[in-house]
Amino acid sequence: MTQLPHDKLEALEHRYQSLEQSMAANPDPETYVKLAKEYADLQPVIEPIRRYMRLVGDMQDARDMLTGNDKEMAEMAEAELAELSEQLEPLIREIRLLLLPKDAADDKNVIMELRAGTGGDEAALFAGDLFRMYQRYAELQGWKMSVLEQNEGDMGGFKEIVAQISGSGAYARLKFESGVHRVQRVPDTESGGRIHTSAATVAVLPEVEDVDIEIRQEDLRIDTMRASGAGGQHVNTTDSAVRITHIPSGIVVIASEKSQHQNRATAMKLLRAKLYDEQKDAQDKERADARRNQVGSGDRSERIRTYNFPQGRVTDHRINLTLYKLDRVIAGDGLDEMISALITENQAAQLAAMEELS
Repeated sequence: MTQLPHDKLEALEHRYQSLEQSMAANPDPETYVKLAKEYADLQPVIEPIRRYMRLVGDMQDARDMLTGNDKEMAEMAEAELAELSEQLEPLIREIRLLLLPKDAADDKNVIMELRAGTGGDEAALFAGDLFRMYQRYAELQGWKMSVLEQNEGDMGGFKEIVAQISGSGAYARLKFESGVHRVQRVPDTESGGRIHTSAATVAVLPEVEDVDIEIRQEDLRIDTMRASGAGGQHVNTTDSAVRITHIPSGIVVIASEKSQHQNRATAMKLLRAKLYDEQKDAQDKERADARRNQVGSGDRSERIRTYNFPQGRVTDHRINLTLYKLDRVIAGDGLDEMISALITENQAAQLAAMEELS
C-alpha cells in the first residue's frame, strides 16, 4: 500500500491548530458554533495522522541507522524497521477510511416510513414488528423517536407508520435500512401451520430544513379534509387533515392528526424530506459507476433482507450475511451487528472505488 500524501496530512494538522486558536479568541456565538463543528469533524482523524507522522519519522530514523558502520546497531535498526512496517498498513487503512468523503446527510435526523406490503394482515403485523425493532434500536442508541403519522392494521400492526428519529448519527446508521423487508413465518391466524411470506417496505429519509432545499409556495397545492381514524367525535367532524401536493414532482404527503396547524408543519417536513431524497437519489445515480460495489442504493423496490422465523435466521441479501439470532435482531438489541457490517462493506467499496480511480 502506498504512503499517504504528507502535504494533505500537514494541511489538516495546520487547519486543526488554526481552529483551536480561532475558538480560543472568543469569536461571536454563531462563528464559534461553525468552528466547533469543523473542529469536532476533524478531531477523529488528527490523532491517527499524528501517529502516522511519528511512525514514518521513526522508520526513516531506522533506515538511517542501517547505513552506519555499527553492525549491532544496524541489526537492531533492521528489527525495529520490520516491527514498524507491520504497523504502517493498518494505520494507513484507518486514515483512508476516516478521510473518505462523508455523506452530507449523515449527521441529519431521520424520517422513517414503514408500510405493509404484500401479505395483507400479516404484512401489517410485520410492519409493526419492524417499527418496534427500530424503536428499541433508537432507544439503545440514545436517540429520540416520535410518531408523526400512523394507520393501524385491522388485526394489529400498521398499514403505514411514519416516525421522526432524532440523534447524533441517526441517518448514518439507518440509511441502509431502506428497502423491502421480507418475513417468513407461520401467522397466528394460520391453523394448518403453513409458512407464509409477507413483506413491508422501509424508507429512511434525512430530515431537512428550509436551507437544504427550496420549495416555492406557488408549486404547492394544499388541501384540508376530514381526518380518518378510530373513534372520537373530533376526528369525524373537523377538517383537520392536510394534504400537500408538490406540483412539479407530483409528490403528495398527508398528515392527519388532530391539529391542523401541526399537520401542516408535519406535512411540510415530510415533503422536504421526500424532495431531498429524490434529489439525492439523482446525485447517487450519477456516481453509480464509480461506486458500483456499494452495499445498495436503498431503493425501496429492492428486497434487502429476509427474516425467517422457523429457522431463526435473518439474511441481508446485499452482503450475503446471515445471523442465526433473529430473536435478538427483531428485538432491536441485535440489529447493530448487521448495521455495522453494512457500513463496513460500504466503506470497503468506497475505498476500492477510490483506489481504482487514483
